[in-house]
Amino acid sequence: MKTLKIGFIGSGFIAHFLAKAMLQVRGVELSAIYNRSSAEDLARFAKEHLLGQPVICDSIKEVCENSDAVAILSPNFTRVEVMEEIADSVSAGVELIGVICEKPLGRTIAEATRMVELAESAELLTAYFENQLHVPGINKALKQLEPQMQAMGNMALARSTEEHSGPHSSWFWNPIKQGGGALSDMGCHSIAASRHILTPPDKDPLFLEPISVQADTSLLKWGQPKYRKQLKEKFGVDYAATPAEDFCTGTINYKNPETGQVVKAQFTDSWMYDKQGLRISVEGLGPGYALEVNTLRSPSEIFIGDEAAEAVADSEEALEKSTSSKGLLALQPNEADLYGYIGEIEDMRDAFLAGKDAMLDWNYGKEITVLCQACYLSAEKGQTLKLENPIVQQELEEYRSLIARGEGAEVLLK
Repeated sequence: MKTLKIGFIGSGFIAHFLAKAMLQVRGVELSAIYNRSSAEDLARFAKEHLLGQPVICDSIKEVCENSDAVAILSPNFTRVEVMEEIADSVSAGVELIGVICEKPLGRTIAEATRMVELAESAELLTAYFENQLHVPGINKALKQLEPQMQAMGNMALARSTEEHSGPHSSWFWNPIKQGGGALSDMGCHSIAASRHILTPPDKDPLFLEPISVQADTSLLKWGQPKYRKQLKEKFGVDYAATPAEDFCTGTINYKNPETGQVVKAQFTDSWMYDKQGLRISVEGLGPGYALEVNTLRSPSEIFIGDEAAEAVADSEEALEKSTSSKGLLALQPNEADLYGYIGEIEDMRDAFLAGKDAMLDWNYGKEITVLCQACYLSAEKGQTLKLENPIVQQELEEYRSLIARGEGAEVLLK
């Protein structure tokens, strides 16, 4: 098998998580890392674990020169500029197969559109990294239920939730830099996962047509004075002045273009889940059958008493976004596989080496951005949006939410 050399632009939390996932994937190596904070640590990890001998590069062009494909893993507010430099490098003669972007593709529809245009102009293959569509537990359940779908009819209702106690990095809490709050950060996962569950077997990921959306955004925990103070002291963000939502929920209706059946996808996401750690929970309901996945259900558990808690290891080694270091704790032995990161890397590798876009390309990523922004607009207006309405479509094209503009107090603190 040919090895695909991948360069990372970004060396933070998601870059380290993907590097750990790559250890379990044949035919990929980390070949270059853009020189920013934690780049040395990431390069050391790669070398120690035989993932490659990555070159630390002082320019994005240099990353491209040392790679077959590059992964944009930098903060949301940098991505258009990064992609412009990648496209310029290709125009200058650098040979590159494709480009990867971690969710979300853009903070707005305009940004996502620009990303697609830049990739097309550079004639690059694309992969949109949405790990939850590659979760083995979901996909194995869907495969097992295919006979029931054929006999009884397709899924009619899906529910998807992702929750934890809040992000690691300060820019995630900043709604202007991030593009919003929990909806922009995690709602994009849940919207994609619920749509995936509802999509009939062997159909394109964009087969179902979104027809309406109703959503709500709220500030429940991190707007309280005690927790606002904590945020300001730890991350330098002031949620009394420029808040982001820590909770979102909504329903998106889709139409099957072949049968006319309307199906419903519900999502709920929050930064105020103070239990064991990250929880992803999905359900799919069809006539006479169902599936359910909850990532906090593990075959492994550990218990740490009060006296032993002082000697505890890093709790995030056991579970992402862990909130506790004692008591009865869930232990996930392979989070990279559990959450779908291995599957998305394998899909990208196979597609790029075959000269094709990944299963989820950047047009898919743009569609998820459209749905996220429609949810923000619905929440601002307090009404259901009809997505087939040309007036709504036109409004969304240049839309940027009040929360993303730093004016979230108008909708979250009133």
